[in-house]
Amino acid sequence: MVARTLVEAGLSPRMLPRGNGVICDIGSGDRVIALRADLDALPLPDTKDVPYRSTVDNVCHACGHDVHTTILLGVGLALAQLAETDGLPGRVRLLFQPAEETMPSGAPEVIAAGGLKDVSVVFALHCAPLLPVGLVGVRSGPFTAAADRLEVRLTGKGGHTARPHLTADLVYALGRVIVGMPALLNRRVDPLAGMSMVWGAVRAGEAANAIPNEATARGTVRTLNREAWQGAPELITELVNAAAEGTGANVEVIYTRGVPPVVNDRLATAVIAGAAGAALGADRVVEAEISMGGEDFAYYLEHVPGAMVRLGVGVPGATEKVDIHQSAFDIDERAIGYGVRVMVHTALAALSAGTF
Repeated sequence: MVARTLVEAGLSPRMLPRGNGVICDIGSGDRVIALRADLDALPLPDTKDVPYRSTVDNVCHACGHDVHTTILLGVGLALAQLAETDGLPGRVRLLFQPAEETMPSGAPEVIAAGGLKDVSVVFALHCAPLLPVGLVGVRSGPFTAAADRLEVRLTGKGGHTARPHLTADLVYALGRVIVGMPALLNRRVDPLAGMSMVWGAVRAGEAANAIPNEATARGTVRTLNREAWQGAPELITELVNAAAEGTGANVEVIYTRGVPPVVNDRLATAVIAGAAGAALGADRVVEAEISMGGEDFAYYLEHVPGAMVRLGVGVPGATEKVDIHQSAFDIDERAIGYGVRVMVHTALAALSAGTF
């Protein structure tokens, strides 16, 4: 649908090799500015009653990626009109990226397909339901955290709860890991690194009077510091083993890399902040908070400078604050027009600045 819409506007989009993403250049010239939107949804039911409610059971755009895609399409249509009248002082590349929500994610696929070839700077926005519609949140430096997944598997001899001394007592061992590991981590990592380890799923046994021979815990590791992120797998593995030491349990640590931290470039942030002010008014640009959420936009920033901003989509007068990744997530649709204006101004400002 994205590619068809761009073709109808007289553009020449190309699909990613696997056919689930789109890259499209607008205009001409050696300097290329990239704008990125993500395409995927989440495995959640859509509980809101709106015309654009999901038509697929237990799948919905609870993170606003449909909004991001709609905005970038609008930007593409506007820039195509400018290019036809020689009003575009360079080349703008639209990146419609798949699989932002998964591990591994889709950004490396876009990069491998040449998405950043000749690109000098990249920009993106993300829906912010806790920010009122009409506002744009900007921040230079750390913006979102690195986010990895951790699974700990314990195995050992099970048995009767009446005789725990004859077993490895994996429930006790798992309890030590669950409680002890985050505490140990807090003593081994600089507090300024902003590292957070939180368990999300625990499983051990079924019967009240039987010690199991297998137990697992799964969680996430997040940090704002790139150096701390790079050393996390080795440190986490060491601390899990230390927490389980002496219990007799066999320990397996499965550490899955997620995404690096998003660190906004100072000059790129200044460009998009100025563009947002020009598009919506200087009083509509506010300072964004640092988020411990993960964002694979970080992969682009490993190759070129760039910045991500938060687009306010909060519905005025809403009685309940609904965050992203919740089934009732919704937006004030005026945010779409605001987002288009901000990103069009950003592309034109970046092309005209000559900084990148």
